[in-house]
Amino acid sequence: MDSGKWHVEKRSTLKNETFLKENGSVSETGRSLSIIVLGASGDLAKKKTFPALFNLYHQGFLNPDEVHIFGYARTKLSDQELRDKIHRYLVGEKNASEKAEALSKFLQLIKYVSGPYDSEDGFKRLDKAISEHEISKNSSQGSSRRLFYLALPPSVYPPVCKMIKACCTNKSDIGGWTRIVVEKPFGKDLESAEQLSSQIGGLFDESQIYRIDHYLGKELVQNMLVLRFANRLFMPLWNRDNIANVQIVFREDFGTEGRGGYFDEYGIIRDIIQNHLLQVLCLVAMEKPISLKPEHIRDEKVKVLQSVIPIKDEEVVLGQYEGYRDDPTVPNDSNTPTFATTILRIDNERWEGVPFILKAGKAMGSKKADIRIQFKDVPGDIFKCQKQGRNEFVIRLQPSEAMYMKLTVKKPGLEMQTVQSELDLSYKQRYQDVSIPEAYERLILDTIKGDQQHFVRRDELKAAWEIFTPLLHRIEKGEVKSIPYKAGSRGPTEADQLLEKAGYLQTHGYMWIPPTL
Repeated sequence: MDSGKWHVEKRSTLKNETFLKENGSVSETGRSLSIIVLGASGDLAKKKTFPALFNLYHQGFLNPDEVHIFGYARTKLSDQELRDKIHRYLVGEKNASEKAEALSKFLQLIKYVSGPYDSEDGFKRLDKAISEHEISKNSSQGSSRRLFYLALPPSVYPPVCKMIKACCTNKSDIGGWTRIVVEKPFGKDLESAEQLSSQIGGLFDESQIYRIDHYLGKELVQNMLVLRFANRLFMPLWNRDNIANVQIVFREDFGTEGRGGYFDEYGIIRDIIQNHLLQVLCLVAMEKPISLKPEHIRDEKVKVLQSVIPIKDEEVVLGQYEGYRDDPTVPNDSNTPTFATTILRIDNERWEGVPFILKAGKAMGSKKADIRIQFKDVPGDIFKCQKQGRNEFVIRLQPSEAMYMKLTVKKPGLEMQTVQSELDLSYKQRYQDVSIPEAYERLILDTIKGDQQHFVRRDELKAAWEIFTPLLHRIEKGEVKSIPYKAGSRGPTEADQLLEKAGYLQTHGYMWIPPTL
């Protein structure tokens, strides 16, 4: 500026070391790290866990001088057979050549041990293999790090955790740790979730248990706290005085696709709403935590859940797409919903009277997930433009990650006419050279760092099940029926009527279109 010219300074991409240290997010290095994937031959491990581990390795977050990866399952495989089995899931065709060397080195880090999930023999062999790796890295006993990722059905969590505790934990504590990652569904209702929590909690401390919900690893979900509490713009608006309603929506354009029998045991509420969408609701509705320490954030999320009043049947619409029961594994008289819209109401000073509309469905007309915050009408409509639509702040979680604000503006021209438009931050356009990480990558890295901010605490899980268990039991008794809807549609028309009754006003004549590069 001294020369009278603008000085353009490139934005720093370096991490703020002080910030990371204060909030417990500095990765531990210099000691052996063993990552054990239980259920290594299954779909979840192949499609999500191992690809996430490879991407972390490729980006330099897993040091080859420290890390070794172990697969464990009942299937009898050699090390090489497991490597061959997961190989094609690790890189796409487009960038296979540039990652070929890293891929080859990564695969050599993987060792496989087979054995049952309820017998000490297999887990003792696993412990021996881990110990050999730790000795090769010159780690003293008890100083190493062991991360167990349970890519398994919840029914085998208790015996597996029992075997890990008996055979595979660090033998002493001189800076090392043992951590357990468990996948959803974590129970089917309050009673089963509490039973599972008690069984695992009797073996490991809460600080060792990481209940993963991959939605909490999504880029735009993680942006929620920054948006709310780092921008003065939103702070005075984020309450019942200005917000008319909040929608959190998840849509898939395909059905159960051969998973009908499995899905029928759970349904869309257990599969999506009780966990993914409810976690997003917590971040939208929570009060500002006193710090970014994981426990302070999770304390505020629990307060939100405990403030939700019981769900009324008249504020629920269930649906089941036509053709769902054609799957031979689905009972002919199934009432399991593949679609649900439910209204949650939070009884506190900030949100009293504001409906939170959670909506999820399969076999819909489009695929997307977003948060839609609709503001109240402008008092004194001097432009007579309210029919065009209200202001909305929309956070597009997937696909085409973006956030945009719907506004009423003057239409260009000589006449005073108004039109709906938007202020748009589309990530692919704004951050062209930035690769948005997959949720599993971020959450596994958080586990290694010991950061539990984006994982579900036991009391949080309990509060979530307390909200939905009574409704789920009424559905199972047939007291709340699923309404048929056509595959590829918006779902039952009754759901749109419920939204209208809740006060949501749909904008007509406007559609957000992701900008092209």
